[in-house]
Amino acid sequence: MAPRFDYARLLVRDFGACYRFYREVVGLQPTLGTEEDNYAEFHTGASRISLFKAADMAAAVGGPVPPPEPGGDTCCLVFAVEDVDAAWAAMTAAGGRGVAGPIDRPDWDVRTAHLRDPDGRLIEINSRL
Repeated sequence: MAPRFDYARLLVRDFGACYRFYREVVGLQPTLGTEEDNYAEFHTGASRISLFKAADMAAAVGGPVPPPEPGGDTCCLVFAVEDVDAAWAAMTAAGGRGVAGPIDRPDWDVRTAHLRDPDGRLIEINSRL
């Protein structure tokens, strides 16, 4: 039997700031943990995202905290929204750091906008064209 994908765990350096970002800027509902903890989970509708302090994960596997990736993104979290423009406006007004504002991407069949979380992780919001 093949393994079933369960959820994404983001290893974060600034736990409190990342927790607030996913709760207040993205608007996800926390289901476990608070911003004072070292682990939290957020319901995303179809799955969940968890946050875990990078230093605690490194300790659990017996290694050092990896440095940030030099020059370039290694992942992008993608969230489907009803209205990219409205979501972009709400997220940037709530303190989200915008990277690229709303734009139609006909080759992708979506309208997108991009932000960064407090650890610099790329976030995409999109809706079908």
